[in-house]
Amino acid sequence: MQQESGRSLIEVIGVMAIAGLMTVAAAGMYTMIRRDQSRTIADATMEQIAQDVKMLMEMRGTYEGLSIDYLIKAGALQSDKAPIGGDNWSVISSADGLYFSINLVDLQHADCEYFAAKKPQWATAILINGFEAGITENCFETATNQVSFIVE
Repeated sequence: MQQESGRSLIEVIGVMAIAGLMTVAAAGMYTMIRRDQSRTIADATMEQIAQDVKMLMEMRGTYEGLSIDYLIKAGALQSDKAPIGGDNWSVISSADGLYFSINLVDLQHADCEYFAAKKPQWATAILINGFEAGITENCFETATNQVSFIVE
């Protein structure tokens, strides 16, 4: 009697199922890491914008006339592409010119919650959809969130 070598169909299916689960888990981790990295880059970019605006406008004593176009012409911004979210973002001064805001629009719910949960040191205040930050209930479930970083 000869001994047969090889794997049964059940063993092959079991190995394939385990490999599939590992692939799904790896893809989920990759997505999570990529999302966290994009938020970190956006945060660093906005901090740089805030520092550049302060330095650029310091001699004038007011933030009046501030816009993305002005920052591009002055060399403080490379392009008008938003750090995160939709392309309709803005950098504007207050009516009295004492402070300015960096306004991100069309943010996903998770991105809105991320920025609502932690106020960066460079920002004086954060408004989530027009309300004071600190309460993540102000974030909408849809990708229509607006986050404003107020800088004095």
